[in-house]
Amino acid sequence: MVGVSAVALAATAPGQTAAISAFIDPMTENLGISRSAISTAYLIGTLIGAAAMPLVGRALDRFGTRATMAVIGAVFGTVLLGLAAVSGLVGLTAGFVGVRMAGQGALGLTATTAVAVWFTRRRGLALGLVSATGAACISLAPIGLEALISATSWRTAWAVEGVAVWLIVVPLALFGVRNDPASLGQRPDGEQVTDAAAPAAPVGRTLGEAVRTPFFWVVVSGVAVSGMLSTAVAFHQIDLLGERGLSAGAAAANFLPQTVASLLATLAIGALVDRVNSRWLTSACMLALTAGLLWGTSVDPGWSAIGFGVLIGASGGAIRTLEAGAFPRYFGTTHLGTIRGVVAAVSVGSTAFGPVAFAVVHDATDGYGAALLGGAALPLLVALAALVLPTPTLPAPPAPTPEDGPMPPVDAAPTVDPLPPVDDSPVVTEEFGSAPATAGRPQAEPG
Repeated sequence: MVGVSAVALAATAPGQTAAISAFIDPMTENLGISRSAISTAYLIGTLIGAAAMPLVGRALDRFGTRATMAVIGAVFGTVLLGLAAVSGLVGLTAGFVGVRMAGQGALGLTATTAVAVWFTRRRGLALGLVSATGAACISLAPIGLEALISATSWRTAWAVEGVAVWLIVVPLALFGVRNDPASLGQRPDGEQVTDAAAPAAPVGRTLGEAVRTPFFWVVVSGVAVSGMLSTAVAFHQIDLLGERGLSAGAAAANFLPQTVASLLATLAIGALVDRVNSRWLTSACMLALTAGLLWGTSVDPGWSAIGFGVLIGASGGAIRTLEAGAFPRYFGTTHLGTIRGVVAAVSVGSTAFGPVAFAVVHDATDGYGAALLGGAALPLLVALAALVLPTPTLPAPPAPTPEDGPMPPVDAAPTVDPLPPVDDSPVVTEEFGSAPATAGRPQAEPG
């Protein structure tokens, strides 16, 4: 399942900003649309696409990963083929809505949620591997697209992407994905079902219960702040580092240490999220982002610029992996798609505002220093909140009946971590006004 999800995450590349950036200049020239108009269309597309993520999350819980991914792949490929035929701003805006919704948001959400359902003890490590592999492929996409557009045209490149998504994602979903381990007679982490260890019913919080925990909002705030500020820095990076004395080539090359740092941080957080209380990891991610933004106010050519890129890249990759691994640990898998759909909406939507905010501050102050300093305060606040607020606990599984025999372990974080214990402050159990969600949800039909 790790390999299948990694391929699906890599297939989100046509909907990611890095890949779309390769089309902006040729489309601007060919369609006669200004850069500001295309930027506005992209902003609208990102916001509308983000609004659909909660619906995608509910579909995952109701219909399962297999059917949901197949539909997303079909829609995503169709939208990419439609972009090959656009002739004006209205069609371009509609296309941006589709690729941001289906590509960056829905397909990525489905791929990472599938991994979370199939693993428990090694969930973080599996998510780290999937995220790192997907990010590496996404980072290489602009290189291939630049060559393809130069050899053919931007219309041909959109069409090639659409056909590729159809040929990769749809068959992958139909023949490579199963909704849960029970459909293959297994338990999470690949364990075989025996008489002594029958499949366990999933356990988890509802969305309503999750949003009443402080931890939910701490992580969501971290994802939003990271998405907004990391995208802002990437969008203005050439100009931002140019003000600090770097050439355009050196400023563009700074994406390389960012990518490498993001991959390494993704793997590291994936391994640690299974062992370390997420409050410390969230705080570390946010402090790295704060340090990177502050560094950006005084960065110089050379090693200083590399350090800036490492901090910015590491913080972005780490917080996304932390959310994907921590939420099933603390909220279970019963309503995981619905809960993570809300997070995906915030994550995608936040990326629309950062570039605009930095541009407004730059125009008002004739520089990026004030934007970097102001932005650094946001992750610092999230880091402090993560240290102070408690992490939640899962509801207890239902007591076994005499006919059931011994109650097998559930697909959730154990009360006592099987890995070496971590010294942490006392955990405060969250209280809710309503009764805990009972285990069990309708399972999608095994494929």
